[in-house]
Amino acid sequence: MTDSLSNSIQIDVEVTYLERQSLPEKDHYLFAYTISITNQGSESAKLMTRHWHITNGDGEESTVSGPGVVGKQPDLAPGKTFTYTSSAAIETAVGTMHGHYTFCSANGTVFDVPIPAFRLASANILH
Repeated sequence: MTDSLSNSIQIDVEVTYLERQSLPEKDHYLFAYTISITNQGSESAKLMTRHWHITNGDGEESTVSGPGVVGKQPDLAPGKTFTYTSSAAIETAVGTMHGHYTFCSANGTVFDVPIPAFRLASANILH
């Protein structure tokens, strides 16, 4: 992993609790998250894989890994942003997600970009 390349990718996250699609009485809480990935570096970088750690309010963790995001492996030119929305379901009203993306730069260098932890919380828990 090359730290300077990792630092050239900015990750921004927004989370929305999907109240109408959640079933709290059945311990099913659904969240949409929108992620914007911006290449602030000087060379193109292609998002190859994602790796998520999802933790519910009881501390139970699950992992999700796979190629790209939402069926795509975007190639981000310098200064470009790719935004997508996906979802996660957990069994509690509160949880967290964090992980990393693996990129490949135009010159073939493979590097990981950490995705800082963000909170999943239903509207009934936090105001």
